[in-house]
Amino acid sequence: MNAHSATADFLNTSTSVEQQLSVDSRDKDRDRPANQAGARRFSQRTRTLLGVQVLSTGAYVPDNLITNEDLKAKFGFDSDWIVQRTGILTRHHALPDQATSDLCVEAARRAMRSARVEPEQIDLVVVGTFTPDFTCPSTACLVQDKLGLDAPAIEVQSACAGFMYALITAAQYIATGNSRMALVIGGDCNSRITNPTDQKMAPLFGDGAGAVLLAAGDPHQGLICYQMGADGSGGPLLSRPAGGSKRPATAADIDKGLHYLQMDGRNVFKWAVHLLTDTIELVLNKSGMGIHDVSLYVLHQANIRIINAAMEQLGVPEDKVFNNLQKYGNTSAASIPLALDEAYQAGRINRGDTLLLSGFGAGLSWGTALLRW
Repeated sequence: MNAHSATADFLNTSTSVEQQLSVDSRDKDRDRPANQAGARRFSQRTRTLLGVQVLSTGAYVPDNLITNEDLKAKFGFDSDWIVQRTGILTRHHALPDQATSDLCVEAARRAMRSARVEPEQIDLVVVGTFTPDFTCPSTACLVQDKLGLDAPAIEVQSACAGFMYALITAAQYIATGNSRMALVIGGDCNSRITNPTDQKMAPLFGDGAGAVLLAAGDPHQGLICYQMGADGSGGPLLSRPAGGSKRPATAADIDKGLHYLQMDGRNVFKWAVHLLTDTIELVLNKSGMGIHDVSLYVLHQANIRIINAAMEQLGVPEDKVFNNLQKYGNTSAASIPLALDEAYQAGRINRGDTLLLSGFGAGLSWGTALLRW
């Protein structure tokens, strides 16, 4: 059986992990004390932000394609395990001379060319990333300089929810008239912060960037309903222990691999499925919309099992969910704009469509929105 067949078989079957996500386990998680990691902090607050439109999209992934077979040949990884556990076939890694800002700049240029926008028309840059080129200067400033923009540059660090945080932040400026055109980018070089020899982590992540241009739109366009949330008690579930001001990396830390991303995969999986179903239900209920009122679901491409489990619980038809995880892996802040660009180019998104976007990850943090295109 080839890898594509294995993926197809996997996507059409449920696993024992998903079956364990019962109502009882969800209630148990909600009842945990607030001082335990991953305790449920889920606000019912939602907001609306209309009069904003997406002018164009753009995306970029490095040329360095890494297949499951490449990982097997170099590190002895089990390629069948990767497909069965994640649904990922390939991912792209940044070349040695590329950093996050380089990926973001290329994605931005493509969005600008698509909309026929000149640099002088952009008056705001918001970049979501948790793999910046440097601690300082910010990657947002590097992008602003490389693109030759006369604009303030804001950087948002919210890991895999980074693009949603950046999108909602930029939309505020557009809706209030404080920005005429905003460049919003999500980009990450995950290959630089994951242990390349870790079979449970390294195959999950890829590098890339995606961008959108925002401008004022019609009164019915924009964020019909959105929710932003965070639960810092779950921070230890997905973290880089060494390398920050709390614990500057030492030689001993590096020897132990503490400068690499660490993840409690089982509990992150459970949290992500619960969160995804809850936040989608919330924005739909608050907007008075149903599952079938959404034209397309574009979710953070973390793991196909997370997406499938949540969509099955919600009763979302498979043909309404856009996935490209199998080609790119988890690209963190880049995953939603990468998917948006690919879906748009494929004719899956048209003016007037209502999209459901949701990003979730380390922090723990998330952002979910109903976007009228």
